Order: sequence, then structure tokens, then C-alpha cells
Amino acid sequence: MREVPLRECERLDDLMHRGRKLIQNTQEFCFSLDAVLLAHFPQLRPRQRVLELGTGTGVIPLLIAEQVAHIDAVELSPVMAELAARNVWLNELEECITVREGDYRQIETLYARESYDWVLANPPYRPVTRGQANALTGVARARHEFTATLMDVVRAARYALRYGGRFALVHLPERLAEIIEALHAQQMEPKRLQFVQSRVDKAPNMLLIEAVVGGAPGGLRVLPPLIVHDAAGGYTQAIREIYGDA
Repeated sequence: MREVPLRECERLDDLMHRGRKLIQNTQEFCFSLDAVLLAHFPQLRPRQRVLELGTGTGVIPLLIAEQVAHIDAVELSPVMAELAARNVWLNELEECITVREGDYRQIETLYARESYDWVLANPPYRPVTRGQANALTGVARARHEFTATLMDVVRAARYALRYGGRFALVHLPERLAEIIEALHAQQMEPKRLQFVQSRVDKAPNMLLIEAVVGGAPGGLRVLPPLIVHDAAGGYTQAIREIYGDA
């Protein structure tokens, strides 16, 4: 790993994975558990090409770099795109990760059609309602659909995926019906689904879903729920294994 000077409002975090580090800007959106869970959800293979839509700090490519042939990562924010590229350089992964600043709503200008085996996305979760645009700033805006809607994300994924390619998404359970409708509109069939619960007695607050381009209707496999915290408030064994592996 290379050494890199930190700038104002930056910190260096340990990813606990192959000695990799991650620069984060505390004034911008920092990665959280959902990104780590998404990185571990797909069943990747060594010869596959992956595209991440909205990479942020670049944490997901750093966590899966050794599992696939190459990862392209696109990010709309110039600040975050530059930070993600620095994180790739910091960890000496330029040969297997390429970060590009761009708007995946215009994905036709960025990448070739149907050229990826996997697309991953941890998009903004919540629709924008009247009055929110002025009320939300900074980190809060990163969780609302100011720059890309759910359909924008799904359409970009379909454009990039070859026939038989797979799309993995982390999102909110309350939007599951919308997600499935959007997938079907873009010729993708959901095949794996896992809900994430903060505790065993709580309703799910996240979901992970995988869909296949041109997949046959039906056959959705619902995995056992992933429980984050145990009764004492610590991480469950399942989450510790994920973080230990990360």
C-alpha cells in the first residue's frame, strides 16, 4: 500500500481486508454497513467484469477486487470520484479497478452496451417529495433521489449487462414492489432476495436483491434474514464473519 497525505476533513480507515485502507471525507457521505453487505452478496467469478453505479468512496471495488477480472466504477460527484480514484491508487489496484466521473443516467456516453457480467448499485433510497429539495443538504441528499431515481438505476444496469448478466442492489423493503416492477420493465427477473434486520425481533430495514437479464419468470429464492445485532447489542456472528472477511 502506498502512503498518501490526508487533506482537511479526511481520515484513513482500515477495511480489515488484505491490508487495504480507505480515505474518507467527513464532510461527504461515508460508507456504511449496506455497502459492505452488498459487496458480499453477489456470487462472483474470476473472469467476470463488474460495473458499480455510484461508487462513492470506492469501497465496494476495494472489497471485491481480487474476485473478478476487472471493475469499472462510475461516480457523479467530482469530489467523490476523485476520492475513489485516490483510494484505488492508495491500495495499488489501478490494474483491476477503473474509476470514472460521470452520470449513469447518460450511461450510453460512458460504457459499451451489454459489456458486463455484473452490475452493483447502492443507490439513493428515498424519493424526493415536495419541499425536500431545500430542506435537505449534504449527507441527507445522498440518500434521496435528487440525482437518480430507482428506474434510472435499473435502466443503466440493463444497458450495461449482457444477456444472462446479473444485477445486485441494496435498497429499502418498503420499495420492493417498485423494485420488481422496474426490473420487469427492463427484462430482468429477480432470483435471490435477502432481508436485513437490525435485530431478530425487528422488521427488516434493508434488502439485498439479485436479478438476471432474460431470466425465466419465477424461481425467486428468499434467503434467511440477515440479523445485524444480537440481544446484547453487538454484531451477530454472521455480521462478524462478513466484517472479518472484509
